[in-house]
This record gives sequence, C-alpha cells and structure tokens, in this order.
Amino acid sequence: MSDTTTVSPVEYAELGRGIDGAVRSRELDLLGDVDLQVTVQLGAVKMTVRELLSLEDGSVLELDRAAGAAVDVLVNGRFVARGDVVVIDEELGVRITEIVARP
Repeated sequence: MSDTTTVSPVEYAELGRGIDGAVRSRELDLLGDVDLQVTVQLGAVKMTVRELLSLEDGSVLELDRAAGAAVDVLVNGRFVARGDVVVIDEELGVRITEIVARP
C-alpha cells in the first residue's frame, strides 16, 4: 500500500490585510494603549568601577560613535531602528531613518 501526502506551503495574510480588514484593525486597536519602553542609544563606553567612581561634575565620557552618527532606537530592549538626533523647539528628538528588518 502506498501513502501519498501532498504538502503545500502555508500562506499568511499580511498584517492589517486579513479577510476582514475591519476585524484586523480592531485587533490592532486593542494593542494601542500597551506601554512600551523606547530607548535611544547615543553610544556606549566600557569602564571599570574605579573609573566610574572617579567621575565628577564636568567629566567627559568618550563614546564609541562619531559625532553625527546615527543613533539606535530600541523598543523593550530590542534594536528596531536607526535615526538622526534633531532639535524640536529646544528639545531633542529622533528622526527615524531606517527600520531594521527582522529575521
């Protein structure tokens, strides 16, 4: 007796484009008020505890990025985008220049 099985690839609807777009929109609306921690990382530096304890007012930390380099945008600790630092009415902001593709 031979058993023949046919396997077909699964096709998923694009996010926001289900059979009923209104239903998908309501599903996403449920997440609209969920709080997320968004962090913008200008750069980093490694230092010893001794170096950290020796910091005082006016100390300068040399970061691992050049002036004008893109900053990293993290959501809940996960790297999601890059952007440029901008000034908006005397406050700092980030203009997103690249959304990082997920694997």
